[in-house]
Amino acid sequence: MVGTAVVRGALTILLGVIGYPALSSGANESSTQIGIPPETVADYLHAVIEADRTFYTIQVVERLQKRGKMVASEDWRVSHTLPLPAQFLMESSELAALTGAKVRYRLIGLWPINQQNGPSTDFERKGLEDVRMNPERRYSGIVVSGGERYFQAVYADRAVTQACIGCHNAHPASPKRDFRLNDVMGGIVIMIPLNQ
Repeated sequence: MVGTAVVRGALTILLGVIGYPALSSGANESSTQIGIPPETVADYLHAVIEADRTFYTIQVVERLQKRGKMVASEDWRVSHTLPLPAQFLMESSELAALTGAKVRYRLIGLWPINQQNGPSTDFERKGLEDVRMNPERRYSGIVVSGGERYFQAVYADRAVTQACIGCHNAHPASPKRDFRLNDVMGGIVIMIPLNQ
């Protein structure tokens, strides 16, 4: 899928720049460390992830459903339908992990339909609360996971179409059923390794 290729390419380029010595253009210049701050890398990755997911949600899922051509469903592999937008993000994250980069991203929420998509740490819970109240800014900090240091950022995930709202408000396992267009439904979490 094109979106996955873009994410893979962005991961490769951005992670290749972090912390690598600059090439010196003159014999007397010393090699210095240059790199992109992890906040900037996370913002770049979020922009790509959000753009891909929004495009998929609006131009593929909602468009085909409105035309009666195809629907998105939870059991998309079995029913030969489209993956839900949340599943699209999860699948692209798993494909990005195959590049060997230790960057991780996932969708979480305070009211997840699937309980495994709830916050798994206090940092994630605080991040979700913060982006719900302040959706225009990321919540970020340094965390330790598996003995490694990561820059972690939580970004607001909004209901971009009626399809998002309809699914969450009507799903029998949904703990919240009053979402409206542009409401913050959860967050996209991005983790970037710092020990590279």
